[in-house]
Amino acid sequence: NFRLPKDKTGTTKIGDLAPQDMKKVCSLALIELTALYDILGTEFKQQKAVKIKTKDSGLFGVPLSLLLEQDQKKVPGTKTPLIFQKLIAQIEETTLETEGLLRIPGVATRVKGLCQELEAKFYEGTFNWENVKQHDAASLLKLFIRELPQPLLTVEYLKAFQDVQNLPTRKQQLQALNLLVILLPEANRDTLKVLLEFLQRVIDHRDKNKMTLKNVAMVMAPNLFTFHGFGSKTIEQSEFVMAAGTANVMRFMIQYQKLLWTIPKFIVNQVRKQNTESQKKEKKDKAMKKLLKKMAYDREKHEKQEKAPNDTDVPQGVIRVQAPHLSKVSMAIQLTEELKAGDIVARFLSQKSGNVQTLKKEEVFLYEIGGNIGERCLDDDTYMKDLYQLNPNAEWVIKPKQS
Repeated sequence: NFRLPKDKTGTTKIGDLAPQDMKKVCSLALIELTALYDILGTEFKQQKAVKIKTKDSGLFGVPLSLLLEQDQKKVPGTKTPLIFQKLIAQIEETTLETEGLLRIPGVATRVKGLCQELEAKFYEGTFNWENVKQHDAASLLKLFIRELPQPLLTVEYLKAFQDVQNLPTRKQQLQALNLLVILLPEANRDTLKVLLEFLQRVIDHRDKNKMTLKNVAMVMAPNLFTFHGFGSKTIEQSEFVMAAGTANVMRFMIQYQKLLWTIPKFIVNQVRKQNTESQKKEKKDKAMKKLLKKMAYDREKHEKQEKAPNDTDVPQGVIRVQAPHLSKVSMAIQLTEELKAGDIVARFLSQKSGNVQTLKKEEVFLYEIGGNIGERCLDDDTYMKDLYQLNPNAEWVIKPKQS
């Protein structure tokens, strides 16, 4: 059973980094994935799809990005399609203990009728959800995934996801899946995450619903892995051969989803290295430009004047943490071997004041900003002294996580 290795500088989850750093993570992940497949003698090639005529509005058979665009006008900030969220909620509303949930299909004619009715009434809010039986909702959910004009795992990477089963060891299979999840577009990744979390909740009731990890993977794999848009028959012909293998890949995705949604430490360290190098290059470029010399000199002088009082203010081994949203807006924190990010947040939250909006512990996080990273949300178990040594020029800010 694979677990995340404990890292004193904290686990970095997808979504914790600033967009400019995440871009670098994706470039590095692509290089890493190509190298991994290459070493193991498996060809890694980003696929191209034949052009398919797609709908430009509605629910079923609409490209995911387009669907999200129209949904965000109705619910700003939503990360997964509203119909997708509603179908999952509808299945869960009854009970997840129903025997054969996801395996037993709804009545085909009824599902087809519901599908048409949803297309007409969902956005108007006039659709009557009381008419939808649980097995019908599960069938509609699977239909929604299958009907996406481009597969949820994307045309580019679907074959690479399928080929994970050909890698020799479990460790390499999980490494490849981790890199593939990182490479997915945000909309696809967020939708996949919500789906996998839901599937795990179904499995949690396996004693009653008889839907074990293996059963759920077998039932769901064809919905994610079957795609007829490559314009070649080779993939269709090998579908039967592939079925058992993709069910294994599906099983890993459900079982190890927490691990798959983290960014490997070596990639985060490479991003830090790239940022340090580009900062050095920037400094050199500035020094070479005559026109900027005076400005650079003035700025340095200004910075020195600004820094002077602070240098005496913050002694060695102490960091200054800012918390603009809390009643205690700034605090000098003495670093010790055992001090963690969660301890600092807790210390700030214990300083209550009546005139500031009360924020709960799960709503605010400590961020590492600047130095050799753009911005990174820290997990509570990050050892601050170790991280400070890794990035001594960072600023430390407590703030709510952006949704």
